[in-house]
Amino acid sequence: MRSSRNTGPARLGGRVNPALRPLWAMAVAAARLGAALAPDSPGKLARSLRSRRDLLPRLQSLATQRDRRRPLVWLHAPSVGEGLQARPVLEALRRTHPDWQLAYTWFSPSADSFASRLDVDLRGVLPFDGRREAEVLLDAWAPDALVFVKLDVWPVLAEAAVRRGVRTALVSATLAPDSGRRGLLARALLGDAYAGLDAVGAISAEDAGRLQALGVRPERVAVTGDTRMDQVWQRAQGVKAEHPVRALAGNGDRVLVAGSTWPADEAVLLPAVQRWLQARPETRLIIAPHEPTPGHLEPIERWARESGLALQRFGDVEREPTRPWRVLLVDRVGVLGDLYALARVAFVGGGFHSAGLHSVLEPAAFGVPVLFGPRHRNAREAGELVASEGAVAVAGVEALEAQLERWSADDAARREAGAKAQALVRAGLGSTARVVGVIEALVRARRG
Repeated sequence: MRSSRNTGPARLGGRVNPALRPLWAMAVAAARLGAALAPDSPGKLARSLRSRRDLLPRLQSLATQRDRRRPLVWLHAPSVGEGLQARPVLEALRRTHPDWQLAYTWFSPSADSFASRLDVDLRGVLPFDGRREAEVLLDAWAPDALVFVKLDVWPVLAEAAVRRGVRTALVSATLAPDSGRRGLLARALLGDAYAGLDAVGAISAEDAGRLQALGVRPERVAVTGDTRMDQVWQRAQGVKAEHPVRALAGNGDRVLVAGSTWPADEAVLLPAVQRWLQARPETRLIIAPHEPTPGHLEPIERWARESGLALQRFGDVEREPTRPWRVLLVDRVGVLGDLYALARVAFVGGGFHSAGLHSVLEPAAFGVPVLFGPRHRNAREAGELVASEGAVAVAGVEALEAQLERWSADDAARREAGAKAQALVRAGLGSTARVVGVIEALVRARRG
């Protein structure tokens, strides 16, 4: 039997700052209007707004799949990066508690495809953070625990959950030293929401301290680590010798896999790689743009033609593996994590782009040394890889070309760097089990 709702002093918090509530409500109203008026265009913002048209009835309809006799754990991960942190938790909960129900929400349209592949009972785009949206969704899904991943806590939703006695948590939690969340306005808006969380699993002790300054109660935070370590390790272990991607490159090839690149990264990467490829006939490049749209793929194809390098698209090589190539252009999402298995060296995009560095842990899990641009201050694992000598941050074309040549000429140094990168991932394993323990305690507290 479900325990009575606990709204006593031990669970105060989770509310929107009263002084800022009108501003937040106005922002939500503007977002609703934007959803109604969003044009039919392929842009990310327009897609995000359109996905929230008539969203509440769709989410309400999922209530027919809710068995209220069974506990339900709801994870929210804004985009794919956070989703990769949520996935091992969902998989572990499914294994250890097959009688529980699982729900998953996300915010960014870039996560639509990722979310569709998760083994959950209920899923959907998270509505805007309005009171009506929160009440409708909580009524329909009746969760026992609402778990936010990484940092984003929706204050109105968290407030409504606390008021109903739903247990709330933040896991794989991290806060960069220079994060805008540490500013006065953000702390005023979100401080009470963070204070209302029942449990927080921080990635590191430093994160735990910064989160407490943001409002998290000290007695409710523990260092549980980063579940991405478990996720990337599990994926790397699944790419066995018989995996289809292994056939894409020969054993003697020196393959550079460049993943999640943006045009700003390619402006540095392609000139450096061109000279490296032309000087060493045993080398190949696999490049996976972050957004494999025609507008992003075509300039890379043009560069390869002008450089005299045989380029094939990944989809064509999948259908006809014998096609010769020096450059393999990945024209779809979802395969990059496996392709790192072919790398002698990896280049991870985002370090020359304003959006920030993408995951350096995926290649590290394969024991591959990593290169990336200088803009990695908010990516802790990148700094840790550099400190451990498992990665090198490069400032431009010459530095990138020099490091590629260094690791090509000294295979022992390359292998040693890769081993150090992999050791960092190994040292972080076990976070998923700790996070599952946190969630289990929340469900027990809710159900009694």
